[in-house]
Amino acid sequence: MRESGRDRVYEFLKREVLTDPALQGQFINEQQVADQVGVSRTPVREALLMLSAEELVQLVPKRGAYLAPMSGRQITELIELRGILERFAAPKAMDPEILGEMRAALAAQHLVKEPSQAKEFIEQDTRFHTALVRACGNEMLSRMYEGLRDRQIRAGLVAVFRLPGRQDGVLSEHQAIIDALEAGDAEAAEKAIDAHLGTTLSIQLTT
Repeated sequence: MRESGRDRVYEFLKREVLTDPALQGQFINEQQVADQVGVSRTPVREALLMLSAEELVQLVPKRGAYLAPMSGRQITELIELRGILERFAAPKAMDPEILGEMRAALAAQHLVKEPSQAKEFIEQDTRFHTALVRACGNEMLSRMYEGLRDRQIRAGLVAVFRLPGRQDGVLSEHQAIIDALEAGDAEAAEKAIDAHLGTTLSIQLTT
């Protein structure tokens, strides 16, 4: 089935616009988006309505769609929820297949740690953590975590763009999580997760 114009715009906005740190705090130019995707403005407005329902943009009367930066409270709540899910998953994440996926994501991050590759780096970051949570074998929990994806990418990209060298810190923190899991030490893994998310939160609140 051919993808509709609305769906094409929706994916474009999530992939290219919502994740652009330079556009945070700006209004989305509907005509520019329409030209870039190759559609009329009607599918653009339909896609923006979908994103508004997901609370990813704010529709302001007579102004258009506003891409509001994530607030400190939103960032804090996001990290808190991630912590609950990831700590719960840790004791179950010692499966060789799960560890293999996490190692592969970490290896891929090492290859894309230049500032110009921030988007690819954060995509692999999401892959790393999603594999961890998938270890639970709970489909509802995994879907809940995947529902946080867009917000995680937005927050992560802003931090990486604004704090030079953050990539190296993430790599070290991810390695500590894997080391603990490979050692079969769930308590150490949970502490490594807490340390990683705690550092992430501190950086995201101050950038």
